[in-house]
Amino acid sequence: MYMFKYVLKRLLLLLLTFFIIITVSFVLVKLLPDTPIKQLGKDPTLIMNIKVARHQYYINEAGEYIRTPIIEQYIYYLGYAFKGDFGVSELLYPGQDVWKVFSEKVPFTVAVNLYSILFSIPLGIGLGIVAAVKKNTWIDHLISTGVMIFVSVPSFIYGFLVQYLLCFKLHWFEPVMNASNGAFSWTGFSTMIPAVLCLAFGSIAGFARYTRAELTEVLTGDYMLLARTKGLTRGQATMRHALRNAMVPIFPMILSEFVGIMSGSLIIEGMFTIPGVGSLFVNSIRSTPNPDYNFFILLSAFYILIGLVAGIVADISYGFIDPRIRMGAK
Repeated sequence: MYMFKYVLKRLLLLLLTFFIIITVSFVLVKLLPDTPIKQLGKDPTLIMNIKVARHQYYINEAGEYIRTPIIEQYIYYLGYAFKGDFGVSELLYPGQDVWKVFSEKVPFTVAVNLYSILFSIPLGIGLGIVAAVKKNTWIDHLISTGVMIFVSVPSFIYGFLVQYLLCFKLHWFEPVMNASNGAFSWTGFSTMIPAVLCLAFGSIAGFARYTRAELTEVLTGDYMLLARTKGLTRGQATMRHALRNAMVPIFPMILSEFVGIMSGSLIIEGMFTIPGVGSLFVNSIRSTPNPDYNFFILLSAFYILIGLVAGIVADISYGFIDPRIRMGAK
């Protein structure tokens, strides 16, 4: 009962938070100056017809285009969105449905982040276990030093290093992804490896640091001494008791780390020409003469919702992993 109330409360707060953030994002992007469309290759008539059809403009008696107030635009936008209509692209893919383009690119973003997190979890947790068991030895110092270095360096720096060393010097991988056979094909995976490595380095370091800190604390517990006195070896006590307790805070971290990678892939996707939503998000902001509003709002909602849902899942998972925790209980 306590868990149900807690989950319901968190869901309501999620919806409220999501509504506030997306409202602020919509208003701020609409406050940007609406530059006249004069760029070569753009069709002003098509774009203005789209804006009129979406109630962003109206035509007065003199035949002039007059901008609709932002609040009215937002009300119209919500009405369309609840029907599953998120508009059409004005600049990046003129006249194309933004949801269709978005759904075609999501698998590539999911793939590169999924591969990187699956690669990071066992390696990072394994290094953390070794560092905790070998505490204050040269192995621990070596792992801890490497962790601090890899945590401090942003993913796009790894991107330059991987492209230079592994792609151009050693010729182990192609510098760009081959997306011809889809995101989850062997061709897609093999050409996505450089991007996966760039995203994984920071996650491996984060998992290793967190695992070492939690496991080191658990290994000093009184129940570990009791387990040893019962005849268990250090390895048996660590695997059967210490790791289970240490994983309680580590598992929710995996979910939050996944969200962190999703935000980092915005740049990595562009560096390795991965046709995912990250590069689409950046291009929607950079498009000239104006941002591609419908793409920007949809992708903003996508990243905001991922972050909020991951936070709730991480919190709720504590109650299922550790029976001592009862969410919502006083």
